[in-house]
Amino acid sequence: MFIRSFLIALAAMLITACSNEVTGQKGRNTPLKSKIDSVSYGIGTDIGHNMKMGGLDSLNVDAMAMGIQDGLDSAERISVENVRTLVQAYMMEAQKKIMAREQLEGEENLRKGEAWLTENGKKAGVQTTASGLQYEVLQAGTGPKPTAADMVKVNYRGTLIDGKEFDSSYKRGEPATFGVGQVIPGWTEGLQLMAAGSRYKFYIPSGLAYGNSKGPGGELPLNSALIFEVDLLEIMSTGDR
Repeated sequence: MFIRSFLIALAAMLITACSNEVTGQKGRNTPLKSKIDSVSYGIGTDIGHNMKMGGLDSLNVDAMAMGIQDGLDSAERISVENVRTLVQAYMMEAQKKIMAREQLEGEENLRKGEAWLTENGKKAGVQTTASGLQYEVLQAGTGPKPTAADMVKVNYRGTLIDGKEFDSSYKRGEPATFGVGQVIPGWTEGLQLMAAGSRYKFYIPSGLAYGNSKGPGGELPLNSALIFEVDLLEIMSTGDR
């Protein structure tokens, strides 16, 4: 089923290339004269990007274009059974390579994060808890402090240690509401240090963040240390205290 979906999507990218195979022109030189040309190109770039991210960038686009044309002409050069076997083996090998690469990147990210946090912990105003969470009080509040059972309303901005922003309620223009005990451990611990009305900066080791995963959106590097600037706006509901 995956192979069928993959090939159908790929066909959208290669239709122009197939057409130009007859004239001997390269697909990349096809002029975008109409809306459908531009839509086709946009779909192609998106699929190409996903292929690269999925470790499929070694595929021969010209051979795929030929295969699509042969399929349209019912003139397959390789049997359906053999194609299925070949594609499945290729996809499995590509996935193994991706996992191996990500494992190495994750190990490197872990080392970089630990080294960065070690230096950051030496800065004036940065405090470190027993768990390894680092925090900085940017603005002290005077309200109550939440417990792990409470719901809170916050504004926040999240970045990697290189400064790249990956999430921001400020940019969305709307605060976030969630349970203190329903987020990553670094947040659960950090929020309970804050009084309502305060602004803190959390420096969170990967073990208190998403660890060896890519986070909710699947886009964070593995084992990333994360930085959050957090405004605790309100304790929405009170749990057991």
